[in-house]
Amino acid sequence: MVLVDGAGNAIGTAPKTSVHGPETPLHLAFSSYVFDDAGRVLLSRRAAHKVTWPDALTNSCCGHPLPQESLSEAVTRRLSYELGLSVLRVDLMLPRFSYRAVMDNGTVEHELCPVYRAVVSGDAVPNPEEVGEVSWMPWRDFTEQVLDGRLDISPWCREQVPLLVALGDDPLAWPPADPADLPPAARL
Repeated sequence: MVLVDGAGNAIGTAPKTSVHGPETPLHLAFSSYVFDDAGRVLLSRRAAHKVTWPDALTNSCCGHPLPQESLSEAVTRRLSYELGLSVLRVDLMLPRFSYRAVMDNGTVEHELCPVYRAVVSGDAVPNPEEVGEVSWMPWRDFTEQVLDGRLDISPWCREQVPLLVALGDDPLAWPPADPADLPPAARL
C-alpha cells in the first residue's frame, strides 16, 4: 500500500498485512459507488472474515491502488475482482476525502480515500473472499436511511453520503471533480 503524509504526498509503501492495526498509518485508498442506468446504488456487505469491519454494510467497493496504479484503474480492477462488474464509466467525485475510524477491538482505518462514481450494466457476481452479499437500492432511499440513522453502514460511508448528497439529487448527473484536485500521491 502507498503510505502518504498529511498533505497527500507518497512517503513509501508497506504490505497491507502490516498496515491495518492499532497504529495504522495514513495510506492511499479509494471508495466507489456503483450505479445502474436507473440511478440505483449497489451496496455490498463485507465478507465476514475481513480484518476491518467484517460483515458491515457499505458502499459498492473500496480498495487500495497498487504503487504506480491510477485510482481510476484501481477502481476498475477491484470492481471486476470483487463484484465481477464491467465498468462503463468511472468518474472522480470527492478528490480529497479522508477519514480515520476505530473498530471496537482497536483496529484503525486511516485513509486518504478519494471517492468515485462508477456506472455499470449487468448484475454483480460477488467474490466471497471479499463480499458477503450485494443489493441494489434507489439512491434517495439509501441516502435518507443513512442520514436519519436507520441504516447501519460503515463509518467511511456514513461520512461520504452527506458530501455526495450535496452534489445533487441525481447521482448520474453529478459533475465530476477535476483530477488535478487529487492528492499528489494519486496524480499519475
